[in-house]
Order: sequence, then C-alpha cells, then structure tokens
Amino acid sequence: MSVAASENPLHDGLRIEPTPGPTTLVIFGASGDLTRRKLLPAIYRLSRRGRLPAQFAVVGIARGAMTDDEFRDQFRESLNEFASASAAADQVAASLAERMYFISGETNDTTLYERLAARLREIDGAEGVLYYLAIPPTVYASVIANLGISGLAQPPERGWRRIIVEKPFGTDLASARELNHIAHQHFSEDQVFRIDHYLGKETVQNLLVFRFGNGMFEPVWNRRYIDHVQITAAETVGVEHRASYYEGAGALRDMVQNHLMQVLSLVAMEPPIAFTADSVRDRKMDALLAVQPLVDRDTQQPNAIVRAQYRQGWVNGSEVPGYRDEPGVDRESPTETFVAARVQLDSWRWAGVPFYLRTGKRLPKRTTEIAIQFRRPPLEIFRRASQTPVAPDLLIVNVQPDEGISLRFEAKLPGTRMQIAPVMMNFRYGTTFGGEVPEAYETLLLDAMLGDATLFARHDFVETSWALITPVLEAWHNQRDTPVATYEAGEWGPNEADQLIEADRRSWRTL
Repeated sequence: MSVAASENPLHDGLRIEPTPGPTTLVIFGASGDLTRRKLLPAIYRLSRRGRLPAQFAVVGIARGAMTDDEFRDQFRESLNEFASASAAADQVAASLAERMYFISGETNDTTLYERLAARLREIDGAEGVLYYLAIPPTVYASVIANLGISGLAQPPERGWRRIIVEKPFGTDLASARELNHIAHQHFSEDQVFRIDHYLGKETVQNLLVFRFGNGMFEPVWNRRYIDHVQITAAETVGVEHRASYYEGAGALRDMVQNHLMQVLSLVAMEPPIAFTADSVRDRKMDALLAVQPLVDRDTQQPNAIVRAQYRQGWVNGSEVPGYRDEPGVDRESPTETFVAARVQLDSWRWAGVPFYLRTGKRLPKRTTEIAIQFRRPPLEIFRRASQTPVAPDLLIVNVQPDEGISLRFEAKLPGTRMQIAPVMMNFRYGTTFGGEVPEAYETLLLDAMLGDATLFARHDFVETSWALITPVLEAWHNQRDTPVATYEAGEWGPNEADQLIEADRRSWRTL
C-alpha cells in the first residue's frame, strides 16, 4: 500500500505495479539471523512476483570469511529453510544467486568501505543503492558515519542512496537524538528509512483503507461512539537466544516504544489530506503528541503502567522455565517481559477514551490484534425480552497470525421469542483474495527501493515516542530494589494487569 502503487494506472483491467529502477542491496550483517530468516526469502519472493528490476544485485557484508559462492549457498539454504524446499533450485533463485556478492570485514575498518565502493563500481545497475543495517544497534552509528565519510552516502547525479535502520533506534531519548544527529550528518532525512516490520503487515496497512476509504466507519471513529481501544501483542515464546539483547531492553523498549506506539497512532490519527508519506506521517505525529505523559509530574511515578516477568509454567503443553532461569539471564534481573498500560490522549476526537496496551512473552497464544469496543446503546429496549444483556459492538483488527477484520454485533436468534445473541462477520485475507499475503519485509524492502517512506518511522516520531517512554524507564530504574510482579508462563499476565483495567470497570478481551 505504497504511495506509488496508489497512483498506478490500470492496464487491461489489472493494476500495473511499480518496479524500482536498477538497485543494489547492501546488507551489513549478511550472515546473521535476520538476513537468513527474513531478508533473503523476501528478496526471492519479490523476484518471483516480478517486483524487482532486471538489474538487481545483493552485496553481503559480515565479519566472517566467506566467498561469493559460499554466500550464494547460504542464500539457497535460507530458501530451503524459510521459503520452500523447491525454491532454492528454481530458476528465480538461480538468477538471483548469480548477482550475489560477499565482502568480509570489520564495520569499523575504513578499508571495508573502499572495497565496497570498488565492488559497487563493478556492478552493472548500482545507480540505486540501498544499505540495510541488519547488525547490532551498538554499531549503527559507526557504519552510518563510515558510509558518509567514504562518500558512499552521497547520491550520484543519476541515482540514489538510501539506508534502512532496524529497531531499536536508540535505547532512550538521548541516544535516539544522538543517532538521529549522526544520521543527518551523512544522510538527508528522505534517505533514512527507520523500519518497523509491524507497519509492513497487510492488516496494519489496511487499517488506513478501512478508516479513510469507507464512508461508514470514520463518522463513528471518536469518543461519542467508541468506549475504549485494546491493543495486544502476545507471544508464546520466551527470551529464546536473545538474552544478551533482551536483558538490556525489556518489553517496554522492545515492543511498546515502537510497535505499539505506531499502531496506536494509526488508530488515533486524523484523516490525512492525501495519501502521501509526509501527510500520513504528519497526522501520526499529531496523534503521538496528544498522548498524555506516562509518568506523574509530581510524584515521578508511572501512571497506570504494570510490568511483570514470567515464571515457570506451561505453554502449548510443554513446561518452560521462568525468565530468570533462562540461559544468559541475571538471576536477580528486574527486566520486564510483560507490560500493560492505560494511555489517554488529549484530543478532541479521543478525550476520555482510554487505550489499553499489553504485550508479553510466554502468553497462551501468539496474536496481535486491535479491538475497538463501541459504546452500548443509550436505551436497552430489549432488556425485558432477552435474558442475556446486550453485548457492546466490537471491531477486531487481526494483525497476526490470521490477518483480517471481524465485526461483532447483536442479532435476533431464530424463533418466535425475542432473544438476541452476538454474531461475528469475518473478513480474512487468505480466504477472500487467495494466494500468499506478502510478508512485511517484502513490502518494506520494495517501498524503500521505490523511495516511499509512508510505512517508515520519521525522526520526530521516534524521538517523541522515546520522550514518552524514557521517564518510565528512569522511574523503574529508581525502583530497581522493588520486586517485579510475576505471572505464570501460559497465563495472560499478572493480576495487576487485570486490576489496572478492572479499576475502570472494564476487562481484557479474551483472545
């Protein structure tokens, strides 16, 4: 759902999809997990769909020694594991592999960038170069600076240079500002693409069409008709092999500051004047600026935020250890694996409407959804006719894994008596449109090649989000001797999260 795609003409009844011009993708961290699991399969799928230019190449960069052929073998192995068993042997994969190259070196070694420049000069079709930082956040600044100093950030007369930066973009407000400052020393803002893979998911993008492409929903998208909003991002997995990262991050940094704040802004934003990157991101920024501080200014304590850690329990029929028993985790760690919060917006549209956010690891089900609960009818005229109370209408946007939109409303049960019950209308991408739904990284990689920044985070959004989150992190740091609440793995979080929403006479949706 890119800007360019929305402007495409129709040809023979079919929409002509945009294709980038000649492009070379340079992946820093080419031997890493993100490259193998997501980036290489995404490139393959884009090529299969005819979305990549004929002049397309990949240059992988990593510390370990590897030849071009070994990198091509890694590409085929990646497709075997994360695409399909037959993908690695088909003609599309073979054609892509021929234009894959590898450079070994340390990211702080200036000669690495000299060798990269030489390789780019050798590649036919390097007018457009997209750098992808699939590397630890601690070396983002070094790579960005070296690309600038070596002249690799400067676009040629005919061509472009862009850079994709993975999350986390900073660890607090000060570090995010510093990283933005370094990026802007060497790249202009329109060259920097801060990726959040949630924004590449079809249902998240469809939220804009749902709201602004239909005449029936936007008129009721406000405090007069909506009672509250729940945004949930639940995972069944634990910390897995990411303990070294997660210990310094936690759920608030890892999920709330980026993913959930992005989704909240899409739900709460005002209509843009046009579907352009600047207009959409301006309205998202307005929504984020309306969020009330998450820490009380007088007490310096977090407002309506719960943190917790999972302990030993059962998930999907298997016993799992508690967070502090995971390999690489401090036995006294205060790091939160679950966060629940009530967020209020100071805006005409949303005054008095709470947004409840929750995210956690080792929960019973892997799912991400947005649930908009509408107000009950002002007069319950069926109260005497029906033994069951009227349930409020509910709009559910399923972000993952079963992408779609559902609407719950009341209907009369068949029969001679007036009895009512809630029913569901379901839209699912897979059953409605058929075929494969593009992976988030496919969408985002293609948009970056096309120069469409609509689905990427802008520098001011990142800093404003950190401005909301950093005071909470500081307050928790000052309370590091206070015991962190716990919940059993396989449960929907701690009792404190239930108390948070029940204090408002509401309850978490059963997923």
